[in-house]
Amino acid sequence: MRLTDVFRSYSAALLGASMIVASHCAVNAQTSRITAYEGARLIDGKGGIPLENATVVVDGAKIVAVGKTGEVQVPSSATRVSLAGKTVMPMMIDAHVHLSQSRDGIARDLKRRAWFGVSTVFSAGTDKYENLDFRAKVEPGSATFQSAGRGITMPEPGRINVSHWINDEAEGRNVVKELATQKVDMVKVWVDTREGKFKKVSPAIYAAIIDEAHKRNLRVVAHIFEMEDAKGLIKAGVDVFAHGIRDREIDDEMVALFKSKPGIVLTPNLPDRGVKVDMSWMKPGLPADEFAKLEAQNVDSPKLQAFHAIQARNLAKLNAAGVKVALATDGNRPWGPHEEMEDMVLAGLTPMQSLLSATRNSAEVLRLADQGTIEAGKSADLLVLDANPLDDIKNTRRISQVVLRGDAVDRSRAP
Repeated sequence: MRLTDVFRSYSAALLGASMIVASHCAVNAQTSRITAYEGARLIDGKGGIPLENATVVVDGAKIVAVGKTGEVQVPSSATRVSLAGKTVMPMMIDAHVHLSQSRDGIARDLKRRAWFGVSTVFSAGTDKYENLDFRAKVEPGSATFQSAGRGITMPEPGRINVSHWINDEAEGRNVVKELATQKVDMVKVWVDTREGKFKKVSPAIYAAIIDEAHKRNLRVVAHIFEMEDAKGLIKAGVDVFAHGIRDREIDDEMVALFKSKPGIVLTPNLPDRGVKVDMSWMKPGLPADEFAKLEAQNVDSPKLQAFHAIQARNLAKLNAAGVKVALATDGNRPWGPHEEMEDMVLAGLTPMQSLLSATRNSAEVLRLADQGTIEAGKSADLLVLDANPLDDIKNTRRISQVVLRGDAVDRSRAP
């Protein structure tokens, strides 16, 4: 080969390599989504003093750096977003809801959760098996969910029939085995007479359910009403309570039992306080007819006030004793976590404790290792607020923007 031919061959190869490198760089530039959120007050979900003038660097769906503005290295290619005057906290996690039973309904429920600043929910026992695959779907602008599938109770004719109705220990164990094959996230059992209307799951049956679940590395969340059932469930090894004690003031034995099992989590699900409140903050996120219906029910009720007061006092006692509290709302209210946090504070929790219940603690209950706090390596789930919720917990409702898995949620209209 002549020297000129060698030179031409070398030049062609060099040009080809340069084009490949240039193409690779162009792809990286297009796919890289680095954003630096700067200048906000940061409540990181770990319980410490908020960091003033903070920067959170997000690459794609993940947080890659957090720290004081000016001390965090921000790539030159990053999009810079000023959040001066804002407060940033982790998105909320709701550890007890009941989603719709249709696939279209579930999809809408999850979009509505994201609109109100909720990243993940746990659907507690009223989900059809055929909808469990929905858990794996991660849609833009939508929360994700975990599920107990079909929960367990004694026969309750006239109530929802999605749950498993059982009559004895053997049936309880068999249902747990079935739930395990469906890969549910937790097992749900209702221990309640429904105001004396139905037979209650007995201690022998719920002990068998808990035992079988634990053999299969599944935790058990129990719906309760009465204190004596709570005592029995703790002794049987229950993992999570899906409601506080509602029939009476808790006694010293109850507190001691909770303290003896520090791994147990309480999701209090505080009920309606029975007082008329300002609901105007909810209006932009709800259809007009739904808001009107809620407003019509927004009245003072001494009976509800008394029912709420028992549970609020019991929550205060258990919180003071160091019991882990996680936020849960029951039902299908996408705005519910904001109300629940206010109720927790009115019951005696500090605003920080209330925020932690809705973020870090709920993430721990659901074993969401990449959620609940704002730190490097976690999912970029940021709730940007116009005011500091540590000054007034109701400021969680003053949402400036929601960033879910690194992308801004469209809040221009309600889902």
